Amino acid sequence: MSHRRSMSAKVIELNIKECSIPIVYEHSSYLPLVSMQLVFRDSGVLASPIAGLSKLASSLLSEGSASMGSVAFSTALESRAVSINASVGDETFVISLHALKSEFAFGIEMLTKLLLDPNYTKDAFEKVQRQAIGRATQKQGDLDFVAGAKLKSMLFVNTPKEYPSSGTVESLSSIELVDIQRYIESHIGLDNLIVVIGGDIESDEALSILRPVLDSLGSVNLPTVERVTTLNTPRAESTYLSTEQAYVYFGAPYDLPYNSSEKYLGKVASFVLGSSGFGSRLMEEIRVKRGLAYSAHSSLNLNRTSGYLWGHLQTKLESMDEAKDVVQKVVNEFVESGITIDELESAKSFLLGSEPLRNETLQQRIGRAFGEYYSDGKLGAKQVELENIASLDLDKINNFIKQHSEIAKLSFSVVTAS
Repeated sequence: MSHRRSMSAKVIELNIKECSIPIVYEHSSYLPLVSMQLVFRDSGVLASPIAGLSKLASSLLSEGSASMGSVAFSTALESRAVSINASVGDETFVISLHALKSEFAFGIEMLTKLLLDPNYTKDAFEKVQRQAIGRATQKQGDLDFVAGAKLKSMLFVNTPKEYPSSGTVESLSSIELVDIQRYIESHIGLDNLIVVIGGDIESDEALSILRPVLDSLGSVNLPTVERVTTLNTPRAESTYLSTEQAYVYFGAPYDLPYNSSEKYLGKVASFVLGSSGFGSRLMEEIRVKRGLAYSAHSSLNLNRTSGYLWGHLQTKLESMDEAKDVVQKVVNEFVESGITIDELESAKSFLLGSEPLRNETLQQRIGRAFGEYYSDGKLGAKQVELENIASLDLDKINNFIKQHSEIAKLSFSVVTAS
């Protein structure tokens, strides 16, 4: 096994067509595999002028090239154990390529064909649109989805986050093929690209093989996606449907810059409040002490474009109001009194002890490296975060919690019986 080795990630700058492209790279020869992602900034859900358009565009890019067609393109990939997929997040549009080391060059060749000749055909468009509308229709019967979507529409009113990222039946039905073509051509470019690559390949070889894909792209000159505003005035709304359970979703603003040096404090606070499962404040009060629900969960979500508290539970119809009151009480007391030394030590123990499990695979490691670069513009932030958690004292975390009383401004979306 001595031939196997892995080294930490690094960032390489590559200049093409007057664009400086960051390449987040890690070499690992544990397996003869190569994984790559082309990550296009400011091109995700929040950049979409029509709800669901960015996701529909990613689905179309998974339909192969126009000249080969979907079936022939996917068959060619499968015969060489290569996968190419597109996906979107709130802020990014991502094209992924996974292959054996011996087939990586072939994968790049196929990806280049795809980008130069997307399947902008009526048949491909109607297929992905029909599938997306079908999924949106099915979600109308998913009461968890209904409650969560309603809460987001309340928390992010008058912003792109107000609507489901996958779109609605109405918005998806309004999209035309030309909308997808314009979206792809105006959002996939060299000047908003970050390349993430790792595996059993040297950096020089990887950059050489990558060149045709990068040469196929131009510049798009996109504006930066603005941070969305979270509702600051609590609201409560009910949706009445046929159900034997109440679906309770709750959320509030979380006012912290995405690149704040205090992000690690939010992680500890979130763990204690509701993201740690059994032992969290919410689970103790909702399930253990009162038996109001099988589980209760919350998390503090923070990225470049939004910050908010988000949580949910299911309970009996007759205990719906009590459950809401308990959630509000728990968060109020959390803000007012902070956490205990035992809760802090438990959070430290878990967050520090579980860290090795989050970095076992190449995908996890390069994903972490990308996250560090995307959020902080450099690598190593995660290690600093762990060191800060290890040395964290009770006064510091409780002062942080007290300063973020906005998380107690809870809005509730409930699906209950008509």
